[in-house]
Amino acid sequence: MPPVIVDGSRPRWDGPGDRPIRLTLWEPRGDGPHPLVLLSHGTGGRVADLGWLADALAAAGILVAGVDHHGNTAADDAYLPEGFAFVWERPRDLSVVIDHLLDTRDDVDAGRIGAAGFSLGGYTCIALLGGRIDPHIALAVITGAAPMPPLPEFPDLIARLGERHTADDLRHAAQEAAASARDERVRGAFAIAPSIGPLLDTASLAEITAPLAVRWGDADDNAVPAQNALRYLEVVPTASGVSLGAGVGHYEFLAGSPDPEGARGRVAADAVAFFRDLFAPGRMAP
Repeated sequence: MPPVIVDGSRPRWDGPGDRPIRLTLWEPRGDGPHPLVLLSHGTGGRVADLGWLADALAAAGILVAGVDHHGNTAADDAYLPEGFAFVWERPRDLSVVIDHLLDTRDDVDAGRIGAAGFSLGGYTCIALLGGRIDPHIALAVITGAAPMPPLPEFPDLIARLGERHTADDLRHAAQEAAASARDERVRGAFAIAPSIGPLLDTASLAEITAPLAVRWGDADDNAVPAQNALRYLEVVPTASGVSLGAGVGHYEFLAGSPDPEGARGRVAADAVAFFRDLFAPGRMAP
């Protein structure tokens, strides 16, 4: 079982105690100092789903720190409604991990930190660059006033939230969604099939200055590219992106899933190239 660190500034959602953050490290060879990439999984998944990407980055000399997000991961004993609804909590998990690693290790290069993620993990990384959720849309979604994308893991999410939280609780939570999770230590991000594009405030995306790479499959009917990957690509001024092709959907990016187009291998190579360029000597921070 991967080690668990805690964030004393936030409570856990399944009982008393501080917020747990399960951390998996992929160690590069050598003594360092090493660049660091944070890794964030998709909703309901686990960071091990992205082991193929972590392995490639570690082989390129990068320390990879993968997070299993509390309440939103198959690595937990049970899913929690807050983990699926309060998605703006996710980027804070990654910032806490940066704090932890810089405090406990002397082989991390604080000037070379990036983030990568899949699906909701792609949003998580974009939030670290400054993307913010529109609180009005967030409130409509978590109260059921606006439709939420189908969640096979949590088909009764809205009802469960209503059982555990008052209307005032949910209004307060939605206001928290508007807060910036920008972490200036994160110099760039690599987003794979990023999701929840319609929930993000357009102005906040337009203000991002750090490099953002986006990859997606045109056959993705989960995080539909027109509303997600292509929206980020259009609005974020520093974004660049490439489709993996008409035959690539959403789940080809998960370890163990069929990948007849070789999408994972191509994305891994692209991510290594992106972070090598981002961390190159003389590259100015945004």
